[in-house]
Amino acid sequence: MDEFTEYVTARWPTLVRSAVLLGCTPSEAEDLVQSALERCLLKWNRVRDAEDRDAYVHRVLINCFRSSRRRRWHGELPSAALPERPGGSDQTAGVDDTDAVMRALDRLPGDQRTAVVLRYYAHLTEQQMASVLGVAPGTVKSRLSRAVKALAQDPHLAELREPR
Repeated sequence: MDEFTEYVTARWPTLVRSAVLLGCTPSEAEDLVQSALERCLLKWNRVRDAEDRDAYVHRVLINCFRSSRRRRWHGELPSAALPERPGGSDQTAGVDDTDAVMRALDRLPGDQRTAVVLRYYAHLTEQQMASVLGVAPGTVKSRLSRAVKALAQDPHLAELREPR
């Protein structure tokens, strides 16, 4: 297996989840990640030589996400029938919690939402985030601080914090 394939295999679930947390549906997220990885493959020498590959790829993912939201997307069209997911297990547990979190993230401004996704889902450091977002580390800290405060005060998430 070549280096790019190994990277994609290891990072695919994290990248797709990051795209979902940025505001994509699961199928849009897969398309977005595929587009981002296609760009990375074309410039793989640059990605390979990057100081932090994950930060570089997340930067490409965010740029693709922003581009897709700026203009009408004329890429692949969704299919009417989706294939069955492997495993067949009931995946409905936690749907309400996931919905509450996604709605709370939707209520955050885009820069704060991006900061939350990069920090708490992609587990990038503040320095990596600053590099990805092209801002100063202090800006990253203030965005995260405001986002965490807003999420802590969100009444819809309060229900998740209470014992059941």
